[in-house]
Amino acid sequence: MIATDEDAPEPPVHLVEGYEIFLSGRFRAEQNRMKKLAEKGQKPNTMIIGCCDSRVAPEAIFDARPGELFVLRNVAALVPPYEPDDHHHGSSAALEYAVMALKVEHIVVLGHGLCGGVRAYAESVANPDTPRLSHGDFIGDWIRLLAPAAGRLGVPPDPDDPNYVERLEFESINQTLKNLRTFPMIQVLEHHGHLKLHGALFRISDGRLFWLNEKTGAYRPVAQSAYAAALMEAEG
Repeated sequence: MIATDEDAPEPPVHLVEGYEIFLSGRFRAEQNRMKKLAEKGQKPNTMIIGCCDSRVAPEAIFDARPGELFVLRNVAALVPPYEPDDHHHGSSAALEYAVMALKVEHIVVLGHGLCGGVRAYAESVANPDTPRLSHGDFIGDWIRLLAPAAGRLGVPPDPDDPNYVERLEFESINQTLKNLRTFPMIQVLEHHGHLKLHGALFRISDGRLFWLNEKTGAYRPVAQSAYAAALMEAEG
């Protein structure tokens, strides 16, 4: 039911203003495409697993049009390993839908720099009783999914060191890739070449995008020429 009551609560002004800009710009340009998506349904080629962080929007980073990306966002871009029990598994449900129903061909785990979840876990290494982990019902247990990644890095000389936090940000992406490969459906599809997994990190501080080469284990910046040109244009 669509209400028309004039006394109904008003949405936040900044959201209405943003919607008006959308209507005069992107909606007008994409209207036919959106009608087709409504009639035929979505068929994205790629799933992005990203963080909830408001500074890291996959559709903006990859300049994606409506219907091109199936996006799952949660704290620190983490996915738990395969656990077929009777608990609620929102991330696993989204993953199953993307792989089995939408038949995406690529899954990109998109971590990012300055990740609050990763930093909170790093702080817990220095102080296991930190309130950021012990307070609340859910966040502490969730970011403990980073434990195997932190274990591979070893005991840091200083968990507050920005270099350690950045290393853990990259290693957390590797951990999510490991967890994804515990799902039988992903094992089968990847083995037969129907699905490819990728690791990437977007650095908020400078806008660089890094991509994982799983053969070497290294993350390398992509589109360096375009990045350099963008910097030159910005500096002006």
